[in-house]
Amino acid sequence: MTAQLPEARQPVAQPAALELIPALNLEEQEVDRQMRICNACRYCEGFCAVFPAMTRRLEFGKADIHYLANLCHNCGACLHACQYADPHEFAVNVPQAMAKVRGQTYAEYAWPARFGRLYQHNGTYVAVALSLALSLFLLLTLWLNGTLLPGRLAGNFYAVFPHNTLALMFGGVFAAAGLALGVAVRRFWRAVTPANAQAQPAQGAVLEATSAVLTLKYLDGGHGQGCNNADDRYTLWRRRFHHMTFYGFMLCFAATVVATGYHYLLGQQAPYPLLSAPVLLGTLGGIGLIVGPLGLLALNLRRAPEQGDVAQRPMDRAFILLLLLVSASGLALLGLRDTAAMAIVLALHLGTVMALFITLPYGKFAHGLFRSAALLKFAIEKRRPNTLGLGGE
Repeated sequence: MTAQLPEARQPVAQPAALELIPALNLEEQEVDRQMRICNACRYCEGFCAVFPAMTRRLEFGKADIHYLANLCHNCGACLHACQYADPHEFAVNVPQAMAKVRGQTYAEYAWPARFGRLYQHNGTYVAVALSLALSLFLLLTLWLNGTLLPGRLAGNFYAVFPHNTLALMFGGVFAAAGLALGVAVRRFWRAVTPANAQAQPAQGAVLEATSAVLTLKYLDGGHGQGCNNADDRYTLWRRRFHHMTFYGFMLCFAATVVATGYHYLLGQQAPYPLLSAPVLLGTLGGIGLIVGPLGLLALNLRRAPEQGDVAQRPMDRAFILLLLLVSASGLALLGLRDTAAMAIVLALHLGTVMALFITLPYGKFAHGLFRSAALLKFAIEKRRPNTLGLGGE
């Protein structure tokens, strides 16, 4: 097959017959330009899910570009393998082009839509949310107890904050965050998936997408050696630190669920013994949420600027630091729960957790859900005939 490569750095003109189709912005035009070059080259077809999905298209509309941008895991392998990368006049840099569009999709599909602008100043947003949440819980502690150091409470958190107060506050905020994320991902799914393809996905597609999410399949660079970070050397540490962060978060969530079961089903109130399921799960999760984010932060600080969108680094780092504060304060609370400092440490921990919940729908956390949706679409799509007869999966 032969194909003519597009001219370097030239925006793709939109045909007059497609006036009703949303126009592409500059970043989306750049992805369109690069995908046309990649579609003619095909060297990276086996690297990740992006390139097999690309071969099913000859033209790239806004929905296609948003889908492919979120399918990209930014591993960097295609950049270092590309014969058309800078200093070639085509200046192909798929990870960077995709990252810029990916950040825009979070804001475009956010709900409520007006809150999408928070992505543009996410570092400031997280700092303000953290400051307000910490102030709230410290003031609540003073108001409820009259002092931040009420004496030894033998780990009885509910002597500081009544259980119903915590359940109402955190349950409400978490439900609101879940609703906002759910609506945003649904809007993304409906935009990138044709109406005639929105039927219930096959079980095999769901299992494949779930496996890809849980194993971070596409952070192996397509060859099992890992990602590129600071240079053209491969490393699996980005994948490993992501795993520690993700499973650390899930273990902490499991600890909360189990503790809720203890409270409502078994009638057992906190504090729980050190060898109880909630404490063990929370401790393991807290350790994962320290090691993983610390590693990701170190990699992020050393990452080459062409590997992604540098404008999104404040958002990335704000989320990483917030996870670190949550885990560090949680482990400190476990260690100091039988001391006079428990009340103030509890207030600090709850403040950081509240800030995390508030910022979940409008920060880096959203990328996991958008990427999961893109992986599900890929798993469904690959099970259907490739009508173009191009490429393979």
